[in-house]
Parts: sequence; C-alpha cells; structure tokens
Amino acid sequence: MNIRVVLPAAVVLVGACITARAIRTVRYTLRDKVAVITGGSRGLGLVLARHICARGGRVALIARDPEELARAKADLAPHGSVVLTIECDLLDAEQIRSAVRRIIDRFGKIDILINNAGIIEVGPLEHMTPEDFERAMRLHFWAPFELISQIVPEMRIWGGGRIVNISSIGGKVAVPHLAPYSASKFALTGFSDAIRAELARDNIYVTTIAPGMMRTGSHVNAKFKGKHDREFAWFAASAGAPLISMNADRAARKILAACRRGQPSLTLTFAARLQVVANALFPNLTGYAMRMVNRFLPGAGNESGNQSRAGSQLRRLAPEWMTRLADRATKKNNEVRSEP
Repeated sequence: MNIRVVLPAAVVLVGACITARAIRTVRYTLRDKVAVITGGSRGLGLVLARHICARGGRVALIARDPEELARAKADLAPHGSVVLTIECDLLDAEQIRSAVRRIIDRFGKIDILINNAGIIEVGPLEHMTPEDFERAMRLHFWAPFELISQIVPEMRIWGGGRIVNISSIGGKVAVPHLAPYSASKFALTGFSDAIRAELARDNIYVTTIAPGMMRTGSHVNAKFKGKHDREFAWFAASAGAPLISMNADRAARKILAACRRGQPSLTLTFAARLQVVANALFPNLTGYAMRMVNRFLPGAGNESGNQSRAGSQLRRLAPEWMTRLADRATKKNNEVRSEP
C-alpha cells in the first residue's frame, strides 16, 4: 500500500470527522434551551448550570436542600438567565412527577435533562448494608428512570431533545470500597446505553458520561464508613490530585459539547479512559490490579464504623497540599455545607 496515498487520505478523514463534530455542536445552541439539572445546587450540577446560563439557556435546578438552592440561584443571578429552583427528594417518585409538572408549567417545555444527582458512600463492604445499596440504586438508577419516563413523552411532542446521564468510571470499572456506588452506576450506564438507539428515532439523543475524578469539591459531602478518617484521607487526596482529576469547569465544557452534538458516550480524564481500555483488553489483569489497590486501603473498623459520616465532619489526615485544589473547589461550587 502506497504511504503517499494512505497518509493524505487519513488526514482528510480525520479533518472531516473534526469538521462534522464542530458542525453538529454549532447547530445545537444552548440559547433559550430549558435544561433540567438534578443535583444542580452544588458541585458539577451547579458548574453545568453556570455554563448553560452563560450561553443564554434557562435552567431548572432540582435538589433537596432549600438553603443550597437559594445560594445556587444567587450564584447564577449575574448571568441574567431565568432560574427555577425546586426542592425535591429524588428518592420519592411522586415528588419527581410534581417537579416535572412545575417545570413544564413554568417553561412550557424541557429541551435538556441532565441526570447528575448522586451520593458517594466510601468504605469496606463489611460496613455496607442492604439499605446503602437500595438508596444508591434509587438515586442513581430509579430517579433517572422516573425522570426520563416523565420527560421523554413531552420531548416527543416538541420534536426531540437531549438526555445526559452522569454515570462514572465506577460504572464501567468496579472500584473497591465503593460497592453501592459502583453497582448503581453500572445500572445507570447500562440503562443509558440501552435506551440510546430507541430514542434516537424520535430525535432524542442520549449521552452517557463516565467521569473519573473531578475537582468539584464534593469530597466534603461524601459519606464514609469503617475507619472514617483514613477513608476520607485517601478519597480527598485522590479527588484533588492534578494528574488524575479534572477541573470541574473543563469537565462541564466537555459534557455540554457532547450533549450539543448528541455524542453517545464520553469518558473524562486520561486516567479513566486508560482504566476502561485496560479493563476491556485485560480484564484479569485489571482484577489483579484492583486486588493490589485494595491492600493499600483501610481495613474494616469496629462497630462505630457502621455509622455513615460526612467528610466535613472528619479529621484531616492528608497533608493540606494534597487536598488544596479540591478544597478550593468546595468553596467555589457551593459544597461548603454538609448534611448532619
């Protein structure tokens, strides 16, 4: 095969792909679009809302804490966009239905649904209960299922829309000490990927996002079991590590670009993509590697380890320089308040 022919052809093909992606992104603007964001009062959800409002979109933020919602609305006020905040417990299907009705009554439509709300509970399997798994499944799988079930019929009436499901690298590669989280995120990933082809015929494009570590500041609101302080130390250090975690603003830009062009899937951070590829090509090797990782994680604690505690309530064992970037994000992204 003549390299003089192949190389130019490859360059043309890559250029055509890049151009096509850019055209799809430009054609779907966020101006005047109505976006529903669960977990939108803080963290990644709030960062996504900032970017949508800055581009002329309107947002409905769904979260449980009224004080966090009020602060989020004040945060978004300088953009001049219309912001609707709805206090809603996503573990309650009836509250979800009521929230959707309120959003449609206010805006008349929903163009984009971003299923972002989540909980992270970190600790050894010995301290996890069936209730922990059930709560994670209800929030990460059943709440998106209910929202999609309510909103898709409306999107069909309006001629289409976008659905973005924020899963996790933990929904593609199981991680030790995150069993409820990984199990529920695997369910969301499977559901999101399964409905994509069926909804595309209605001009509804589903994007599955699998972020690795992101510097959203959420480590202080994550829950910990077992040897609480030690579990918090390794998790907080990982959340702020510059080489394996991504800045939340950069992540939001990439997520919204994927949403606008109807991209089927997006895995964020090079480390996360490497994990996915390694697990697909060398699943046994990945399994052995996870065993090694688990050897360095804290073991089970005493009976007090059965209690779930927020990161903001725990001692800081990791050096300040290891968590500095994550702590800055905590203040910036409205993560400062933790539930009791």
